[in-house]
Amino acid sequence: MQGRQAGTALLLLLAVVVAALPAPSLGWGVDGHLIICEIAQGRLSDAAAKAVNDLLPSGAGGNLSSLCSWADRVRFRYQWSAPLHFIDVPDNVCNYSYDRDCKDEEGVKGRCVAGAINNYTSQLLTYGSSSLSPSSKSSGQYNLTEALLFLSHFMGDIHQPLHCGFASDRGGNTIDVHWYRRKTVLHHVWDVNIIQTAEKDYYDEGAGEFVDALNKNITGAWSDKVQEWEECAKSQTACPDKYGSESIAAACNSAYKGVTEDSTLSGMCVCLN
Repeated sequence: MQGRQAGTALLLLLAVVVAALPAPSLGWGVDGHLIICEIAQGRLSDAAAKAVNDLLPSGAGGNLSSLCSWADRVRFRYQWSAPLHFIDVPDNVCNYSYDRDCKDEEGVKGRCVAGAINNYTSQLLTYGSSSLSPSSKSSGQYNLTEALLFLSHFMGDIHQPLHCGFASDRGGNTIDVHWYRRKTVLHHVWDVNIIQTAEKDYYDEGAGEFVDALNKNITGAWSDKVQEWEECAKSQTACPDKYGSESIAAACNSAYKGVTEDSTLSGMCVCLN
């Protein structure tokens, strides 16, 4: 039971952190994922912190954020995992349906970021199970380590609006734009450019001050919203369908809004005060 509670606590804290990040303003490159995991790990209960520490590889030094982009780094080695980073919705449809949208290019159901969150949550909830044999615990330890790293990453991905974007433009990957004077694609703006510009302009070119600002708001100005961010309908442990619905709405209302081929984008505020 303690293992199950630890897994649930980690998932809820990840949900709190990504909800706290201002969705219309941030994308999730390396720094975005690092920020999410660093704040989440700092808010873990003792039981959840022990579970995370037990599952992290020794080379991580107990630091979850150091491996929060691991799932991106293994995409070419684990080619089966590529569809698990995103959801494609029909063009110009600003809502998400698991039955309609959570599938890969071959139509295999459940192979999207929402399905992956459900899957790896279920795996992590077996942590500490007394029913595992010694041999299966050894095998399970490796699988649960990967489950932790995948889940930590995918909780960030599903909250990036263009990871739940339109199918024909691959979540903004085929829309050429300029970020200030630099040519890029819309997806990259939301994954990388906005947060890097915010760090340069507001947070001394690093993630540390960004983390401090978010922690201050989570425990202060936004504290009355934390319970709402934690809650899933019908006593569910994970609610990726809720997150996917929020992301496609943000994609329509912010990421895609007013953008055409070769648009010049700038001035998206990432102010937390």
